[in-house]
Amino acid sequence: MEKLILTAAICGAEVTKEKNPAVPYTIEEIAREARAAYNAGASIIHLHVREDDGTPTQSLPRFIKAIAAIKKECPGIIIQPSTGGAVGMSNAERLTPIQLVPEMATLDCGTINFGGSEIFTNSEETVIEFAQIMQASHVKPEIEVFDRGMVQLAVRIKQMGFIDGSLHFNLVLGTPFGMPASLEDIVYLTGCLPNGSTFTGTGIGRHEFSVACASIILGGHVRVGFEDNVYLKKGVLARSNGELVEKVVRLANELGRDIARPDEARTILGLKSY
Repeated sequence: MEKLILTAAICGAEVTKEKNPAVPYTIEEIAREARAAYNAGASIIHLHVREDDGTPTQSLPRFIKAIAAIKKECPGIIIQPSTGGAVGMSNAERLTPIQLVPEMATLDCGTINFGGSEIFTNSEETVIEFAQIMQASHVKPEIEVFDRGMVQLAVRIKQMGFIDGSLHFNLVLGTPFGMPASLEDIVYLTGCLPNGSTFTGTGIGRHEFSVACASIILGGHVRVGFEDNVYLKKGVLARSNGELVEKVVRLANELGRDIARPDEARTILGLKSY
């Protein structure tokens, strides 16, 4: 089985210091959390940026500062900006970090109800627009999937010629109205992926480590981080993103998966062609 790629989603757009004081907002805090995750074994930093007061933003200068600070602290790491941004942002706002031509970026392949009035909207036209812009910039998309139909949309867009190379999915399980995070669900969803694709498993909240275990066993990769979960175990707040990554490294060691370095992750994901 190939080596395990660990992604750290270090801050997200919504989680706050009220939930965990270690959640990073400032550039210095973001660099600190990226370093902790990198030192623990993460090869990819999934990056949102925030203003110093925690407000989510897609500001280009903010991305430039954050990426420079992360690269200084984490030599060779893969930085994967989010084009999801935050609910309510325009397409133009969300696409801002693609101007920096990162190796990877996220491509959300469907609309999802996050609860209450929060609807994260991604029409087919929006997904095609984002895919075309990433393709023109030679940015590999990580396809964000919250349900089965989003896999089908990604396959359709590739068939239309708007995604090059192999497909890499991030299967996000356990959101209130998306795909549940049971073992049955992750086995079903991974079975729907096209041949030759790779996937990362992301469990939300209390599902983070059960999804991690399933993904490790099924030959996938794993994402953890404060964006998805702020607890190391029930009732115990994680002191850093590094602690969350370290826990997955321990699980991987027990289950016989070695951890990929950033250069090995690039090879597995086909980033050398981008």
